[in-house]
Amino acid sequence: MGRMGSGEAHALMHVFETILALLLGATILSLFARRMNIPYPTLLALGGALIAFIPGASRLDLPPDLILALFVAPVLLDAAYDASLRDLRRNWAAVLSLVLVAVALTTVAVAFTARQLLPDLPWAAAFALGALLAPPDAVAALAVMRQVDPPHRIRVVLEGESLLNDASALLIYRLAVGAVAAGSFSVTGALPTFALVVLGSVVVGWLLARPVGLLMERIQDAPTSVIFQFVITFGVWLAAERLGLSGVVTIVVFGLSVARRSVSPMPAHLRVPSFAIWETVTVVLNVLAFTLIGLQLRPILEALSGPERLRSVGMALVILAVVIAVRIAWVMTYHAGLVLKTRLSGGPSTDAAPSAPSARAGLVVGWSGMRGIVTLAAALALPEGFPHRDFIQLTAFVVVLGTLVIQGLTLRSLLTVLRLPRDATIQTELSLARKAALKAAMNELEGDATPAAERLRLEYLEALGEARRGGDPRDSADNVLRRRLVAASREAIEDLRSSGAIGDDAFRRAEEELDRLELSIRPANARD
Repeated sequence: MGRMGSGEAHALMHVFETILALLLGATILSLFARRMNIPYPTLLALGGALIAFIPGASRLDLPPDLILALFVAPVLLDAAYDASLRDLRRNWAAVLSLVLVAVALTTVAVAFTARQLLPDLPWAAAFALGALLAPPDAVAALAVMRQVDPPHRIRVVLEGESLLNDASALLIYRLAVGAVAAGSFSVTGALPTFALVVLGSVVVGWLLARPVGLLMERIQDAPTSVIFQFVITFGVWLAAERLGLSGVVTIVVFGLSVARRSVSPMPAHLRVPSFAIWETVTVVLNVLAFTLIGLQLRPILEALSGPERLRSVGMALVILAVVIAVRIAWVMTYHAGLVLKTRLSGGPSTDAAPSAPSARAGLVVGWSGMRGIVTLAAALALPEGFPHRDFIQLTAFVVVLGTLVIQGLTLRSLLTVLRLPRDATIQTELSLARKAALKAAMNELEGDATPAAERLRLEYLEALGEARRGGDPRDSADNVLRRRLVAASREAIEDLRSSGAIGDDAFRRAEEELDRLELSIRPANARD
């Protein structure tokens, strides 16, 4: 291999420096957003847009395929791994109504509107625009909702939608782009291809889960396990794309299958660091993704002339209003249908059960339609020479930034004003799990009359009492005292290291033991 030229090395170093600067700036903005109770995706996108207009500001141009693989694959897999199949089954109708009907209605409405605004825009290109604008990004909505603790069902519906809506929209988008290249489009001809891609993606994702799970069982080293997990994540996505399948569907099915395999679970010494690293990486990717959204503004505007730019922005704002209105209209129509179905049947249906959304909850779901990195990446991936490519890319940016600002900045206020009833689903089920675990532990001590067993029996009995009262067993009097003792122990070993009585190796070992003890007695709601 030849040596890298100085120009290439300088370019790579420039990219590295740009990423570091973006991460530093994004970290500061994220801290400010959390302190001000502003959704961080909105502030990051605005920050990126402002940076894009600074004279001489760096540009970070990434290939669209790399954007999807880098920013979407890990976040989707992480969400799929944590998703509750039980809750998704209970809310399947609401989720599918958003994944299929809302996406389809948005695609058609945007395509029709775009054709009215630009009569020379081909129908296939108009449908491509509608499809790339159709899938909301639930990351921003969920970031706000975690601040106000919304009803459990709203989170389930939005998380389920976020797993699958990208797949339905991107499949329509791919077919529309192919139709532009072919010069014609046939719905009857596209449906078999659509079904084959979905079915093939499901099968491949499910088949890959078992061998990957078997390999993961044999890895007992945390760093190796984490590296393997990320390599497999990107590998599954890339394999699906190379096979002409949907990377989104394949990753989601793969994540759901791996999380629920009927084999021994990941041991704690691998699970704890793995979860911590995945959480950190997904946050970093979200931070970069939303900052990247803002950075794309200048190159998009530079591609348009002055008068054309103003007219295009005006048309993009009209389409933004259509995108927001269609989602709200469909969600409220769906809710009205549930109410009518309940009245006609004389009793609550499956969806209209007590857990079904009220009109206020439906309004929250309808307003949680912020678009994100998938929309922008799909727009940037349009081939050169695509009809009205510059206008489509500008519209994608306006819709993404517009929904992040308009809906992102007002969603928290909307949740506060609506005063949705508190949902104790998770707390109730957590209490049930705690009591079952403590009772099982006490049953295991039956017949053991040793002093150690008696001490543990008393401790577990106290914890069970706390659980029955609806509290956290780790908040027992014994554990409160233990936390005081751990703090005193930390000061003692720190004094030994400071005085030179022990070295750093021994100090780190003792610190790790105290860390594990502290985690075992730390209240679940304790903040870092």
